[in-house]
Amino acid sequence: MSPVLDIAGVTVRRGRKLLLNDVDLKVRPGEHWVILGPNGAGKTTLLQIAAARMFPTSGTAQILDETLGQVDVFELRPLIGLSSNAVANTIPPQETALNTVVTAAYGVTGRWREEYDRLDERRAFDLLNAWGAGTIFDRPFSTLSEGERKRVQIARALMTDPELLLLDEPGAGLDLAGRESLVARTAELVRSEDAPATVLVTHHLEEIPPGFTHVLLLRDGEAAASGPIGQTLTSANLSATFEIPLELTEREGRYSAFMKR
Repeated sequence: MSPVLDIAGVTVRRGRKLLLNDVDLKVRPGEHWVILGPNGAGKTTLLQIAAARMFPTSGTAQILDETLGQVDVFELRPLIGLSSNAVANTIPPQETALNTVVTAAYGVTGRWREEYDRLDERRAFDLLNAWGAGTIFDRPFSTLSEGERKRVQIARALMTDPELLLLDEPGAGLDLAGRESLVARTAELVRSEDAPATVLVTHHLEEIPPGFTHVLLLRDGEAAASGPIGQTLTSANLSATFEIPLELTEREGRYSAFMKR
């Protein structure tokens, strides 16, 4: 079975700045990856390429058997589930939570004159319910709390039943209760038989849900380590990635770390 995402030797330059340097990432069906690294490591840049929203300076990126540079990205993007601040910033402030989700069926972020099937609206409502946001379906996106916005965005990302789901720091800005609720729901999602291949970006170990299978550690735009999470997420690799002596702990699939003294 071919990978849903195959990034090979990707480099991204912006002027003199090197954002990514010769990075590989191959995600197969059934795999759930977390990309970890400090601020400025290139995590979001890599996810933007995976989402067909940025082109590499060199290297290749194949997404759902299509190669960036050889495909109409406006046809490819609706097939990819993406939750990110970049998407959230394009949602019209008065768009309701339900419309925010249902418009993903057409790959847009504002409901204008399109006609949506009643089944589309039912699916959007069911997704909001599944992510704990069913009671806010008619509220404008701009009035939602940060936690509510995150849940609505993930429901939107799942609207088209994507083969590839990309989550860019879904726990950012959430309080402890909101983070734990999101982690639990994401863990439930990836453990289901029909879960899409998933890539989650974070720099907090506590935000990794149980059930994630692989990890890519990025430092200064380069891969510090990559592979199955049980073998790759180690104290040594974590310390090298964040350039500080860290001790990794794991309990029931949840991770945390503290600085060695």
